[in-house]
Amino acid sequence: MIAGGPIRGYSHHARKAKVRKAHDVLIKEVLDVETMEDAPLIQFGRAECSRPKNSHNDALVIMVLLANYEVGRVFIDSESSGDILFGEAYSQMKLGDIPLENVNTSLYGFAEEVVHPRGMISLSLGLGIGQTQRTCMLKFLVVDVPSTYNIIFGRPTLNAFQAIISMCHMKIKFPSLEGVGEVQEDPLQSCKCYIEAVRKGQKRSTDEALKEPPSYKRRKDGEVEEEPEAGRGTPHKVLPAEELLNIELIPRDSEKTT
Repeated sequence: MIAGGPIRGYSHHARKAKVRKAHDVLIKEVLDVETMEDAPLIQFGRAECSRPKNSHNDALVIMVLLANYEVGRVFIDSESSGDILFGEAYSQMKLGDIPLENVNTSLYGFAEEVVHPRGMISLSLGLGIGQTQRTCMLKFLVVDVPSTYNIIFGRPTLNAFQAIISMCHMKIKFPSLEGVGEVQEDPLQSCKCYIEAVRKGQKRSTDEALKEPPSYKRRKDGEVEEEPEAGRGTPHKVLPAEELLNIELIPRDSEKTT
């Protein structure tokens, strides 16, 4: 789950103001929904299941049309508070002529790390095909974090399209002017993303386990301090465990000692 971003404002006071208004907004939204008599009915049938029941627990990964690019490896995450465009995909799409908006908030949930977005970009997003296709302008947070996905669709996208997810049917549906649009899963990419994520996680765990523990030395004042890493800072020098004594190998010849 990705949390943070400008979804509820850029400051703590702005977020609290959003919460105070939530009750009035909720009442208004309920009244609006009740008057949408022309909205198409969205439902999922048993015949639409693309796989046998309980045969998978894969993530819902789809393909979309983003800024006139066909983009795959799009992960649907209803728990994410923002829509994420990963830096590698952003670079490959060559969107440098579209300015990035400054973002003053951080994101949380990327491998327990705090991530500061490079910026926010407005792009057109198309879902579905044919007459039921819909297009919306949405804002994506550009994040320079390694990922097996190109994009994460969070609650902003799902709410903008009024999309309904069915993990059993592995698809999303949304209302359009010509009926109900839908986007089916991409099972091959879903499996590939999972395998790559597991492989990268195992490699990261192995690299952490192989890291040498820091070495320590005792100073003359009795305090213990960490030795600098090899190749960085002061060159590593082996210190004696105690004071050394000079032993003359030849009597009265102080130059020949050990």
